[in-house]
Amino acid sequence: MGLLEGKVAIVTGAGRGIGKALALQMAEEGAGVVVNDAGVGPDGVGHDNGPAEQVVAEIKDNGLTAVANYDSVATMDGGDSIIKTALDSFGRLDILVNNAGILRDRMIFNMSEQEWDDVIAVHLKGHFACIKPAAVLMRQQRYGRIINFSSESGLWGNAGQANYGAAKSGIAGLTRVVARDMGRYGVTCNAIAPRAMTRLTATIPQQRPGAAPADAPRPEQLRQLAPEFIAPMVCYLASDHAWNVNGQIFHVYAGTVALLSHPLPSRTIFKSGMWTLDELSKLVPQMMEGVRNPAPPPDELEIPGRTKQEPQPQAAGLDA
Repeated sequence: MGLLEGKVAIVTGAGRGIGKALALQMAEEGAGVVVNDAGVGPDGVGHDNGPAEQVVAEIKDNGLTAVANYDSVATMDGGDSIIKTALDSFGRLDILVNNAGILRDRMIFNMSEQEWDDVIAVHLKGHFACIKPAAVLMRQQRYGRIINFSSESGLWGNAGQANYGAAKSGIAGLTRVVARDMGRYGVTCNAIAPRAMTRLTATIPQQRPGAAPADAPRPEQLRQLAPEFIAPMVCYLASDHAWNVNGQIFHVYAGTVALLSHPLPSRTIFKSGMWTLDELSKLVPQMMEGVRNPAPPPDELEIPGRTKQEPQPQAAGLDA
């Protein structure tokens, strides 16, 4: 018997990449799966029923159970319809995996309002649009598993992804709040920050300009960054074994599962009363000693306040 035998799961954005891998493994573990995918391009444009239908066909070819849904997560009506598909097809809902996403990468000084709104709508609002109706059901039945998808870009930052990073950081906060709202009803909410090679990450430019070919991932590294490596941890969080894992964010890639700490003070200065600017000007640099600037200005740039020219460490690239 599979770990999810008798459960009903929704996986959004399940037509390709990580979502497809999740849907396939959840079905293998015994769940009836709603495969949601609007069939859009990496930028969110277009519509195609094919990706969701193909994943459903693959699941059924293995003698397992799945149905397709083609709604966009970016509207409340879409979220309601996705949840309704689970109820109409299986009579219940146990697991919600919010994976759907798009990219509209642009440096912040070039980003349009539409590029901002579209990415926020699919990622951050898309999570809410599905969580809200699912939470109503799960609260009533006193059971449920919600697994969200954050990102390294949202937790550590990535150049050119202000919209995506803001949404993914918001999803981390949303996860922690939903965990508090729903934990008393037997419902858990956790998040995955994955690292995997998908069609979305393929659109991100090389993070280190001029990087040598030797820096490119080796075939074995690429194999271990396959979306399938994300699925086992998601299935575990969706299972009854994870009943007491709630409000956590896990960094998952290859053979790594890392529990990320919640934001905590790392260094503190304190006084009884209000700081003066003179005091802060002296003490804050001491507190910041050894803390890396993720994008330091070049030495030749004249910076007010910089008293001496020192070699600055270069920012390391991050995967999305």
